[in-house]
Order: sequence, then structure tokens, then C-alpha cells
Amino acid sequence: MTKLTLGAHPYLLGFDELERLVERTAKSGNDGYPPYNIEQTSATSYRITLAVAGFRMDDLQITLEDRALVIRGRQTDDNDGRVFLHRGIAARQFQRSFVLADGVEVGDAVMENGLLHVDLTKSQPETVVQTINIKKG
Repeated sequence: MTKLTLGAHPYLLGFDELERLVERTAKSGNDGYPPYNIEQTSATSYRITLAVAGFRMDDLQITLEDRALVIRGRQTDDNDGRVFLHRGIAARQFQRSFVLADGVEVGDAVMENGLLHVDLTKSQPETVVQTINIKKG
């Protein structure tokens, strides 16, 4: 029995990029840090919230790379000569990626109470009907 992949299905032409996108997302292997929520705030908008307690705004970077929203955090280790008897809050760096569909745009990013909120909006695709003329060959 032959296994048909999404990109090889005869009725789905030009979807090979979608198959590569699914594979890339599955291999990203985020380790669960920092924890995050994704909520739908309206029919066409979403909000990603990351728990980034201990990070300053200067420690965070948000970029859009090839339809992927990438959020990076890198804390500077400023001990200032302090001696820790126990260090349970580590200066840990992270990278969290979210693949965005066509038509999804990144809006505002707001930091409040140790939470980073990134708003996304999805534009409604226009329904296009096109008639193709048949030429005599």
C-alpha cells in the first residue's frame, strides 16, 4: 500500500509548501519555556501571551521570519557582586516560534505584570470567482 502525502495528493495541487510547513512546525520542539496562552479575542483576532517574569523589555525581541513569529528572550546576568545562598530564578534564555497563516498580521506587543501580549489580526480573504475562456486549439 502506497502512502500518499499531502503534497502528492492528486487533488491538492501546489500544497507541497504546506507539507514542509507542517514538518518544520513539528520539528521545532519547544521545551515548554516560557509558558504561553493563545486566545481568540474576536472572529478575526488572536492574542499570544507569554509569561516572561524577570525579563525587561530590552531583554525581549520579536521578529517575523518567513511567516513565523519568533519571540526571543535573553536576560543579562547582573549579579553586581551579590552572593546567592540559593539561586532558583535562573537567567534563562528562550526562543518561541509561532507559524502564521497567510493574511495574519502582527499588531501591538504590550508588556504588563510579567506578561508579554502579542496581538494578531487575520484579514478576511476575498471570494474570487474567475471564468476561464476556452480557446479553440
